[in-house]
Amino acid sequence: MKIDVSLSGDLATTPDHAAALRAAGIDGGFTFEGNSDVFFPLVTAASAGLDLYTNVAIAFPRSPMHLAYQGWDLQRATGGRFALGLGTQIKPHIERRYSSTWDRPVGRMVDIVKATKAIWANWADGTPLDHLTDFHRFDLMTPIFVPPPMPFAPPPIWAGALGPQMTRAMARHADGVIIHPFNTGDFLASSTMPVIEEGLEAGGKTRRDLTLNVGCICSPSLTDEDYERSSQSMRGNLAFYGSTPAYKVTLDHHGLGDLQPKLREMTKTGAWDQLGSLIDDEVLDLLAVRGTPTECAARLREEYGALADRMSLTTHNASVEALGQMAVALRDLS
Repeated sequence: MKIDVSLSGDLATTPDHAAALRAAGIDGGFTFEGNSDVFFPLVTAASAGLDLYTNVAIAFPRSPMHLAYQGWDLQRATGGRFALGLGTQIKPHIERRYSSTWDRPVGRMVDIVKATKAIWANWADGTPLDHLTDFHRFDLMTPIFVPPPMPFAPPPIWAGALGPQMTRAMARHADGVIIHPFNTGDFLASSTMPVIEEGLEAGGKTRRDLTLNVGCICSPSLTDEDYERSSQSMRGNLAFYGSTPAYKVTLDHHGLGDLQPKLREMTKTGAWDQLGSLIDDEVLDLLAVRGTPTECAARLREEYGALADRMSLTTHNASVEALGQMAVALRDLS
C-alpha cells in the first residue's frame, strides 16, 4: 500500500515540498481542484521523483483534447510517473461555477475516459482517430498537432466515484478508482467493493487490473499542540463534507444520517465557522485518522491494508517529519 500526500497549489513552494516528501519516504503527491489550478503545481513538482496525479481534475468543463495534451506532457515530464485523475463535481458547481453542462454524468464520464484514450492511441501508435458519440466528436488530427513521441506509455486514467452507477462504470472503463476521503474501511469493504467487482467483471478485468486509490483524512502529530490543532482542522473538513447530500450515504451506513441535514442547515445560514462544532470525538475518530505516526500507521494498515493499493492522504498541519515517520512505521507493519 503506497502513501500519497496532498501538495499545495503554491507554485513557489511546491518543488521544495515535493522533494522533502520524497526524501521522507512518501510515495506520491497529488493536487486538489480547489482554489488554484490542479495541473500547474504538478509541473513544478515533476522532477522530485514522486508519483504524481490530479485528485481530481474536474472533467466536464474540459475537453478530452485538453486533458490528453496535459496528461501526455506530464507523463513525459515525470518520467512516466503521472496518472490523470478525473472527477465529476456536483451539478450546481458544474452549471453555476464552471458554466458547463451536467447531462447523463455516468455516460459523459465514460465517454471522456474513452475519448482521451482514443486520442492517446492515435498519438502513440497511429490508431485512426474516429470517436463519434452523443457527447464528443474527435475525428481530426493533422500531423503538426501530434506531440513528439515519448519512451513511456500514455498515463493511466483514474476516476473518482461515489454512487454505485459511477463506481461500477469507472471500475469497468478506467484504470483506477479514486475513493473520496469521506469514507471508512467498513463502508468501503461492504458497500463499495462489491460494486467495483461488478464493474471489473463487466469489463472482463480482474482486481489486479485496477488501481484502488482510497482517500483518507489523516494527520499524524509529534506534539500535543500539533494534535489539537490538526484535530480542530479535521473537524471543519469533515463537517464540510458531511453537509453535502451526496456523502450522506457514509453517515447513513454508520447510523449518523441525522447529522447531515443539521450540517446542511448551518451552511444555508452561513455559519461556516461553526460547522466543526457538530463533529464530536467519536465521529472524528470514525471518519479520520489522528495520533502519533505509529498510531496512524497502525490504523491505516488495519482499516485499509487489505483493500487499498494507494492511500491519498488529506493532511492537516502534519509536518513532513511526522509523515515520514508514519510511512516508515507503515512499511515496518507491512
